[in-house]
Amino acid sequence: MAHSATSTVDYRRSPSSNGDIDLVIPSNLKFLVSTNIKHVVSIQLSLENYSLWKSHILKIIRANGFQHFLDPTCSPPAQTITNQDGSSSPNPLFSQWLLTDQNLSASICSTISPTILPYVLPLEFTSAIWTTLEIQFQSTNRSKVIQLKNELHNISLKNFTMIQYLTEIKSLVDKIAAAGSVVDTEDIILYILNGLPPSYQSFKTAIRTMLTPIQLDQLYHLLLSEEVNLATDAARTNSNLDPNSVLFTYRGCGRRSHGRNSSTNNAAPRNTATTSLICQICLKNGHSTTS
Repeated sequence: MAHSATSTVDYRRSPSSNGDIDLVIPSNLKFLVSTNIKHVVSIQLSLENYSLWKSHILKIIRANGFQHFLDPTCSPPAQTITNQDGSSSPNPLFSQWLLTDQNLSASICSTISPTILPYVLPLEFTSAIWTTLEIQFQSTNRSKVIQLKNELHNISLKNFTMIQYLTEIKSLVDKIAAAGSVVDTEDIILYILNGLPPSYQSFKTAIRTMLTPIQLDQLYHLLLSEEVNLATDAARTNSNLDPNSVLFTYRGCGRRSHGRNSSTNNAAPRNTATTSLICQICLKNGHSTTS
């Protein structure tokens, strides 16, 4: 542990300082400070991307040999040392450790968004910042993953186009990955198929009964093709209703109806004329005196 805590020590005795030690920033730390880690890590820590941010920071910290500064169980060197005469003096190893730690903490804070920064600004050392962020985001990430997986479980095509539907599913899967969890490919396929309407039933059956697993890219292409096929079939079904035959039927019904109305109308005056005759002798309807 002592070795890891002092692995980046770089100090020199200045001849003009009567044995005093001048601290020098190690080359690997100088790289992080001079290039500014936030330019290397292209994302800022937010409520949505802790796992992704953590992965980026860990890689660059490990690459430069500073991972022990993130470990709260790794104790720093003692602040003072005891001289041969019994007096105490500042420990150059601690001074060098503090120089490295403070540069690291400043570099990490430069990658944290303003909404998160107030939680870590009062903290003194890099390990405290790292641990606090880990504790803060672990519970948040668990609830976030549960929420996103529930949305993925209940997603359906509805009024989406197929491209919109697949894009929405990919977005949810990416958010789940950013929150530190992974969705199995077979589960993604299951969610996609479950969200399709009954018109895709034969397609779903074909995919589920395949002998070999299908890749997501293959499924995407097949779904886009199936969407076009279903739209074509629907258009063909609608076009089978011939407008001319519909018009002929309508006109025929009109003529027959008109004929029935005409015969009824023609018969009506005769009945009316007959019933309007009254015999002047017997005073009965239906015949005249002359008949």
